[in-house]
Amino acid sequence: MAIRTDQLERTSLRDQALAVIRQRMVTGEIAPGEIYSASAIAATLGVSNSPVREAMLSLVEQGLMEPVRNRGFRVIPLSDTDREHIHQLRLMLEVPAMGQVATAKLVKPHKAEYQKLVDSIISLEAEGDYVGFLESDREFHLGLLALLGNPYLNTIVGNLRDQTRLFGLIELAEQGLLAESAKEHRGILNAMVKGDGPLTEKLMTEHLEHVRQHQFGNTPAP
Repeated sequence: MAIRTDQLERTSLRDQALAVIRQRMVTGEIAPGEIYSASAIAATLGVSNSPVREAMLSLVEQGLMEPVRNRGFRVIPLSDTDREHIHQLRLMLEVPAMGQVATAKLVKPHKAEYQKLVDSIISLEAEGDYVGFLESDREFHLGLLALLGNPYLNTIVGNLRDQTRLFGLIELAEQGLLAESAKEHRGILNAMVKGDGPLTEKLMTEHLEHVRQHQFGNTPAP
């Protein structure tokens, strides 16, 4: 794993603490349903409680944690029903929005930038840098949506993505499924550069459906 340090540098401590916490959520060191104190995590990082608490409050805002009075923070567990509802919302919001970006021919001027992100997504997955993979994956999808100029859409979709993407990545990678998901970004980008809205929506629907199947098995959506 690329990010693993016991002593954080004294710059941007909150952001560094957030990166470490997110990594531990990916690896399972910080597990859903368990309660963690800011002071205990801060002690392992060699920093004061404040930046760690700020990082955990950021995760509360993202819907990934909740405060537990006088005890710390709890990682919110998501049921299969919760995940299915989030998946349905992403289909409703993200798929047609990406189609609009493609149809409006907004991507071609940025092709090199997003091709670099696709290459990064694929290489980071292959290297086992799952936090880096998540960051590049998020930047790819939300960056393309941002071309529509609707910050509310980006905030909503970003939160939906964060609530489901941090857990189970190791298992997906071990099964070879994460590599497949990473490579799907090439086709999505190519369709968007061509300005093909219907193909973009088709590929995005398949991409999200593959993610859902990877997380829940092959049970059809209700």
